[in-house]
Amino acid sequence: MSGYSPSSEPFTLTRECAAVHVPHGAAVTLPAGQTGYITQALGASFTVVVDYNLFRIAGKDADALGKSPPVPIELPAGAGDAEVEKLVWEQLRTCYDPEIPVNIVDLGLVYEVRLEPGGEGGERAVSVRMTLTAPGCGMGEILVDDVRSKLEQIPTVARTDVELVFDPPWNQSMMSDAARLETGML
Repeated sequence: MSGYSPSSEPFTLTRECAAVHVPHGAAVTLPAGQTGYITQALGASFTVVVDYNLFRIAGKDADALGKSPPVPIELPAGAGDAEVEKLVWEQLRTCYDPEIPVNIVDLGLVYEVRLEPGGEGGERAVSVRMTLTAPGCGMGEILVDDVRSKLEQIPTVARTDVELVFDPPWNQSMMSDAARLETGML
């Protein structure tokens, strides 16, 4: 297979690796020795092309691609709700649609974030209401799981509730100016 694009990086998997077929959302296992190209490495996950098919590989499996796994999130001792909420938004900005090189916050997919005390020891619960660019997107549950798992990496976040909603329907005007510029829609 020749190069996918000038900015793509070739890889050979060093071990068997879990992946998600884009845009269908089906879980697959890519075998050790599989070759392909990394086309997007954003938000601690990778979009790769293997035999002309797109797959998403989670950051926890970065070593299979010869990359470093993401650094664990740290929160200063005694951090308050404002610091935790800032980390929540930072984590949401590490969630990307595998087909669009723009994070879900700048795409305008996050409608609401609520941070609530969750219990003893400073634990918190985070609730997120979000949408998709298209209601029938096969990656919907994958994006919801990505949001949930990234928020649960934040120290003191003990519970997350991510609700996928379609009212109001998403449209391009919900994108930030930076997202519109990145996608050529500005």
